[in-house]
Amino acid sequence: MTELRQAALEILAMTDAQTKVGLVSQLFEDYQERRITLNSSEVLNQGGLDLPGRPSKPELIPPLQVPKRRMDTVEGRASLLHSLAHIEFNAINLALDAIWRFPNMPDQYYEDWLKVAKEESYHFTIVNEHIRSFGFTYGDFPAHNSLWEMVERTKDAVIARMALVPRTMEARGLDAVPMIRDRFKQIKELTAVEILEIILRDEVGHVAIGNHWFNFLCAKEGLSPISAYKDLARKYCAPKLRGPFNLEARRQAGFSEEELSLLGV
Repeated sequence: MTELRQAALEILAMTDAQTKVGLVSQLFEDYQERRITLNSSEVLNQGGLDLPGRPSKPELIPPLQVPKRRMDTVEGRASLLHSLAHIEFNAINLALDAIWRFPNMPDQYYEDWLKVAKEESYHFTIVNEHIRSFGFTYGDFPAHNSLWEMVERTKDAVIARMALVPRTMEARGLDAVPMIRDRFKQIKELTAVEILEIILRDEVGHVAIGNHWFNFLCAKEGLSPISAYKDLARKYCAPKLRGPFNLEARRQAGFSEEELSLLGV
């Protein structure tokens, strides 16, 4: 019988975006129906797999070289949505990586990240379908790789991964998505607005999962979450957080008032 973490590793290595999305949905369904097992204790090896699997396009360039996205042209609007599709595709990969890479976590940890992978696959699909309505598709615009670079940096420690990917890199989406949504709202692009509302709602839950498991690991190791986060951010060179911050969404995602007060707002 297929095993969840091994399957996640194999899907992570898939290069075709549509194939990956379909396999994630099937993996979620198979696990819900108990057609696959979960072995949380096995230490898996990526072997010769090239991770993460990604298509030949988009071209990956430094963040500062990504062109500004204008809202007054169809291409500009498609490019902005493309940046979201790229984030969602990377988020599929990071959820799959969280499943296979880290052994000896509670079963709920793997189930949580499988749910994240499924929801990120849905986000990618609906964003890319909307891009296609403009005559473009995923891969047609350049993109940057900063989210996955942090995934790579934190591959040696699950506590670092939980601290610095969902609750740092992805939490920035809680701040950014409402501003992007409002730009589309101003031009009455209501389909994009609806998509962004879905993404914001689900991303609150994804960041909450990161917060839950970070706090779980801190408690297990007798660490203060505030101090541990500062130490991990310094050790792994996390980006400095800059506002404006969506404090309400961050509260919903499980950040404490003490953590929010340290944002400097």
